[in-house]
Amino acid sequence: MTKTLGAVATVGMLIASNLFMTLAWYWHLRLQRPGGATWPVYAIVLVSWLIALVEYVIAVPANRLGAASGLNVAQLKIIQEVVTVTVFVPFMILFMGEKWRWDYLWAFLCMVGAVYFVNRSNL
Repeated sequence: MTKTLGAVATVGMLIASNLFMTLAWYWHLRLQRPGGATWPVYAIVLVSWLIALVEYVIAVPANRLGAASGLNVAQLKIIQEVVTVTVFVPFMILFMGEKWRWDYLWAFLCMVGAVYFVNRSNL
């Protein structure tokens, strides 16, 4: 596998893992809304751990593949943070019903700056 293909696969896997992690952390907040089901906390934690297990099964190999493809730890972390913002904002708006704020775009642009600074020695 080429380094570029490995890096692309890493990003794809990190996106998939982040979808599961975002769901694991926040799905239960919909239950707290008026008319939502009431689950005991232990049940919410158990379901969240099971969802997070899938995230780990994807994220750990993604990071190993990324490292094997030449990405350093800082690059892997910044990629993960950009993926987090990219996944979380649509999740928050579409799944959780939050309203769009322009601050989300500005935060994302700050992350683009972080990507630049982490990678500028490679440019």
